Amino acid sequence: MSYQALREIKSLYFSVNEVANILGIQFASARVLCSRYVKKGLLVRIKRNMYLLRERWDYLTPNERLRIANLIQVPSYISLTTALSYYEVTTQVQQGFIESVAIRRSYRRTVLDTEFVYTLIPRGLYYGFLKTNNVFIAKPEKAFLDALYLSSLGRYSLDNSALDMSRLDSEVLAQLSVQYPERVTRLLRRYEYS
Repeated sequence: MSYQALREIKSLYFSVNEVANILGIQFASARVLCSRYVKKGLLVRIKRNMYLLRERWDYLTPNERLRIANLIQVPSYISLTTALSYYEVTTQVQQGFIESVAIRRSYRRTVLDTEFVYTLIPRGLYYGFLKTNNVFIAKPEKAFLDALYLSSLGRYSLDNSALDMSRLDSEVLAQLSVQYPERVTRLLRRYEYS
């Protein structure tokens, strides 16, 4: 009976408080129930106090997976090859792997078949993203600059042969690159002249 009631939840994810309210039970009992349902494979624990029905996980749209990535670590935005693929700037398509940048910490979390990777960038470089379809995602030019920045530090590998630079706006690249260190603008010039 209690699982059937949880299936009536319309939102993508829910908290222990919501489970307690829906089932009319105490918070502590709802927490135990969620834990048991995770062990039984009925619920997926996204992060502390955030759950999703297991049966919904298999049918998540790519956009919903990106939304979950935003929620696992707050604040963060989708960037790097994941964003470049989203905008079709690269022919690389990542399966079961979503990359974001964050200002709190570098972090990895695997949820079932998907690995969520968060790479730390300086607070001064945390800009150039927008909210599209309820997902915080870097503009294509910003995703490219984030990748160049991390590459310049030896912390990221970008497949140059898979890039379609014609999909990036050179004026936007120039505007967004102002905050980056000189080594990134030097790398950017190499791409502009190749």
